[in-house]
Amino acid sequence: MKKVAAINDLSGAGRCSLMAAIPVLSVMGLQVYPLPTAVLSNQTGYPEFYMEDFTPHMGHFTRMWEKLGFSFDGIYTGFLAEVSQVEEIERFLEVFCKKDTFLLVDPIMGDDGARYPNFDDDLCDAIGRLTKKATLLTPNLTECCFLTGADYEALVAKKHSPQYLEDIAALGQQLLSETTKQVVITGIRYQATGETEEWFYNLLLEGDQWSVVKTTAHGGSFSGTGDLLASVLCGGILRGMSLLDAVSLATELITSSIADTIKAPYDRNDGIVFEPHLSLLLAKE
Repeated sequence: MKKVAAINDLSGAGRCSLMAAIPVLSVMGLQVYPLPTAVLSNQTGYPEFYMEDFTPHMGHFTRMWEKLGFSFDGIYTGFLAEVSQVEEIERFLEVFCKKDTFLLVDPIMGDDGARYPNFDDDLCDAIGRLTKKATLLTPNLTECCFLTGADYEALVAKKHSPQYLEDIAALGQQLLSETTKQVVITGIRYQATGETEEWFYNLLLEGDQWSVVKTTAHGGSFSGTGDLLASVLCGGILRGMSLLDAVSLATELITSSIADTIKAPYDRNDGIVFEPHLSLLLAKE
């Protein structure tokens, strides 16, 4: 059984971060080793939350797992709240990220053209440093602009242009490096000429090739969808799926779950009802 170290926060309510990664990766046939960056009563989108910063304890996990001789086929990093957490992860990677270890970095920094609260230049720079070590990078469009220095507002002003997706693909190419083999830019809203509705696109890049997977934009935004997508990609790639098939599977899970969620009154902070749809992720014989 392949093993994945999942480095992210643990929120008791909100269906995000480790509470998305653990069930998704487990049902995909992987053993998950969670390393919490913080423990929260509920995710931060709710009006109030309690949080215990886990940064002082992260190094203990690294040292103990090294002492016990653990090794990982994959490592997956998500939300990071301070520069010291990035430094802890860099030390973790020095120990556990070998030549053939798959590393997915979800560079969570902001959305809709703005940084999340408390994300300053130092933290964004540190996360940018981490992205250069990734095998697969999964920024949203805002984060893609942060990482490449592109003007987000100028870019989205052209979002009805036939050139829009090509412009985003050009930014994605900037993110590819000798170590970063694959990039998926997530949650792009786009309405092509002649279409009657707007769609969500995920744009995939491998080498000098790019492609898209799209889905209907319904139900608004929800907590945790990015975590679900990154988790399915991590599990899919480690299971031997192509990037296109893994993104398509993640899109199917999220679309089916949103369709269920919006059938009844909901709080977007609760995340989407993905649990009844986990069977989609079971390996087909």
